[in-house]
Amino acid sequence: MDINTPVGLSGQIALARRLETIASNVANAGTAGYKSEAVTFATVVSKTQPFQTSFAFGGGPHVDLSGGGFKQTGNPLDVAVRGQGFLAIATPQGTAYTRDGRMQILPTGDIVTLEGHAVLDAGGAPLTADPEGGTLDIGNDGALRQNGRTIGALGLFTLDFAKGYSRYENSAFIPATAAVPVDDFTRDGIVQGFVEESNVNPVMEMTRLIAVQRAFEAMSASLDQRDQALRETIQGLGARGG
Repeated sequence: MDINTPVGLSGQIALARRLETIASNVANAGTAGYKSEAVTFATVVSKTQPFQTSFAFGGGPHVDLSGGGFKQTGNPLDVAVRGQGFLAIATPQGTAYTRDGRMQILPTGDIVTLEGHAVLDAGGAPLTADPEGGTLDIGNDGALRQNGRTIGALGLFTLDFAKGYSRYENSAFIPATAAVPVDDFTRDGIVQGFVEESNVNPVMEMTRLIAVQRAFEAMSASLDQRDQALRETIQGLGARGG
């Protein structure tokens, strides 16, 4: 049995998954609050006899939670999240969690994201304000004050990405397990008047993209050479048998 081809294909599949994550990172280098992804690689050893064979395995992606830069906007409805917390928003697919803190107040008083998703408090309830009531003051703990009166608080949550997740609209996540509300604002908190930029380093990602593409092409060339050698061997044996 020719084991070289399936081993090579396993490597190509793993590299293709890495290419997908890098391409997504590059495409979202300008997306507010975006967290980049990478793929964890592992080796699977078969029990085929007489030799054990190692296959490349591209595991699930994992999220880089390092912070992006804070860009000052001066807009009181823009907030950046300090630490590793996430804001909660209501979406058609359920509650999602994002670092994109750009908000707006609708004429109805609903506080929503720029895409129109309701922003939620720690209990999962939509937040509202008086659209004619003046500027909102937002504290480090997410407390919302308008005209000196507390009207609610932004919910801030931590997520367990190890248990699985899916993305929603690039910068948001829907975790497989329940998010945990933040109750200690020493390390996590809200900064008003700022927006967190993507944590993607475009130069580094482009460098990785080139390296992975070259590795993929080299593996493809190796498999082609292997196939050519096998064809020539079979043709040679066939000619001898004739």
